[in-house]
Amino acid sequence: MASKIVKRHQDTILNSINEGVFTVDLNWRITSFNRAAEKITRVRSMDAIGRPCGEVFRTSICETACPMKQTLATGKPMVNVMTRIVTQSGNQIPIRLSTAPLKEKDGTVVGGVETFQDLTQVEQLRKALEANYTFEDIIGRTPVMRDLFQMMPQIAESDSTVLISGASGTGKELFARAIHNLSDRKKKPFIAVNCGALPDTLLESELFGYRAGAFTGARKNKPGRFALAQGGSILLDEIGDISPAMQVRLLRVLQEKRIEPLGAVHPVAVDVRVVAAANQDLETLVREKKFRKDLFYRIRVVELKLPDLQQRRMDIPLLVDHMVGKFNRLKNKDIAGVSQAVMLRLMAHHYPGNVRELENIIEHGFALCHSGLIEIHHLPPEFCMESDRKRADFTETRTLKAMERLMIEEALARHSGNRRLAAKDLGIDDSTLYRKIRTLKISPPPTDGRSRKK
Repeated sequence: MASKIVKRHQDTILNSINEGVFTVDLNWRITSFNRAAEKITRVRSMDAIGRPCGEVFRTSICETACPMKQTLATGKPMVNVMTRIVTQSGNQIPIRLSTAPLKEKDGTVVGGVETFQDLTQVEQLRKALEANYTFEDIIGRTPVMRDLFQMMPQIAESDSTVLISGASGTGKELFARAIHNLSDRKKKPFIAVNCGALPDTLLESELFGYRAGAFTGARKNKPGRFALAQGGSILLDEIGDISPAMQVRLLRVLQEKRIEPLGAVHPVAVDVRVVAAANQDLETLVREKKFRKDLFYRIRVVELKLPDLQQRRMDIPLLVDHMVGKFNRLKNKDIAGVSQAVMLRLMAHHYPGNVRELENIIEHGFALCHSGLIEIHHLPPEFCMESDRKRADFTETRTLKAMERLMIEEALARHSGNRRLAAKDLGIDDSTLYRKIRTLKISPPPTDGRSRKK
């Protein structure tokens, strides 16, 4: 009688929680199935009990990496495994699950228990968030990124030559493609050329092409990149690396809208929008007489200056979430994300390689992590070194409050202590910033920055 009362109480508790819970015996057959499990799977308890769990759930990992099977084989729990279940109607439901062995009082394993959560709403919210903070394939929610997003449609519509400046890894080609895709030229080719990767002789034939017989080995005509981009757009990446002689040739092309293939008798008209990109300061190169002033002003009709990742640290969690989703699709994995310790370490890093470096770090984590969350030991070796941990105070405290403190201090430093501009940069109200400065006991910079104009 007492055992029936206990069983009834256990069933009441299991049916009162929002997480799906089910148990299996050592033959993988379901022995209990709570109401939340019924709601998520669309399978009634009476239809589930007694059946093999793989028949009920039909997940992408049932055959290859079943968490319950691993738990019963090793005796160890599996935590935060991401997958999808397929309902009888064919719909896919994203879930996060954890498994543990089911034991008698004497420690004998008699089966397993699995809990799982329906992540449909979470996934919908994530997609809505990405829709608000994504422009083409560019991710960002900081004020500087939102300002760039607002400018892009007008720049694309203008058909003017654009200079995109920014350090390596900031996404210059992504912005160039976005300009092309938003323009009237989007149905025509987009051609990218890395000008810094080729010597003059090869770069000239690559850009402008050649005619048969122009030199030894030229047996037939070869169209250059400008000709291939006819009607579309061409990205001249690392334009600051081209020689003075090539600068003269390129200036003529921009002025006359004509190219001269090697060995050609007559110039050929081209209709191509030029987008140039540079990771060097071209104005400095102009002052040093290393880059022609007339070419500089010809390519910089409109300029987009892309920020380093350090200047947009608030975007790191959003970028990480986007990259995790991307690599899950590419590598057919179900990684849940990164742990809080990893996120704090990522927020502390200085990123000389910018967004590209962050992406490489996440890909490294995917190579070593098979399920659940990416942890510190899944990151590149330098992230596990003591010297790296001591770079920033907040990585030792491992708190979100410390991360917030660092972001506020960096924003104040960027704006020479101007609270109003720092608050705008952080996307918060002035009063909120003042309160956080007092609460976090942040020492103000030597200057207050109020004389700065923007």
